[in-house]
Amino acid sequence: MDSMHKEKSVQHIPEELGTEAQVAVAPKSKNKKTVLTLALITLLMFGFAFAMVPLYRLVCDIAGLSTISTNSGRSLAPEISKATEETNKERLITVQFDATINGNVPWEFGPSVKSVTVHPGEKKTVNYFFKNNSDKTVVTQSIPGVTPWQASEHLKKIECFCFETQTLQAGEAKDMGLQFVIDPAIPENISTITLSYTIMDTNRSDSLKPNKSNLPTVGSR
Repeated sequence: MDSMHKEKSVQHIPEELGTEAQVAVAPKSKNKKTVLTLALITLLMFGFAFAMVPLYRLVCDIAGLSTISTNSGRSLAPEISKATEETNKERLITVQFDATINGNVPWEFGPSVKSVTVHPGEKKTVNYFFKNNSDKTVVTQSIPGVTPWQASEHLKKIECFCFETQTLQAGEAKDMGLQFVIDPAIPENISTITLSYTIMDTNRSDSLKPNKSNLPTVGSR
């Protein structure tokens, strides 16, 4: 009986198919495992991508790493009033200024000073210089960035050239004002803030045109 049971449990491949049928069965099983493995890897990568953003923010927050945050809006009057109620004379914050010109445009743009030192709650005014060296009128927009990002909500802008576009005639130059105050509630571990501005031409088609004087000519070496 035992030998008969064993014979029934064994799957026989017809002799006329021979080894070719045995070879055909193996790839099907292998392909199925490969598909399942790839599907699992894809699913894990998809989940990992979603987890990266909050994980990155958490690590930066804990470690105090500096990332850039935009802060282009005008602070509300109640926020300004609260931030200037009392000046913290026992603490100093260094505010650094930076400037970048976006695109290939003949402009001059930069802060009048590289940095200032202020007390939290103290109003401070600085200027950015801008000159249009082109032969046409330009309409510009300045995009701010604050580093570290944790300081963004504590940097209150009272007046800023970034609130609206700036128009300069050909050859015109002017100083553009920036007035701000640092909220006394700024975290104790922040002692330096970098405020950077990137200025760009609102007519993007012109600012993205290449500078033909720097392009090689046929036969040049």
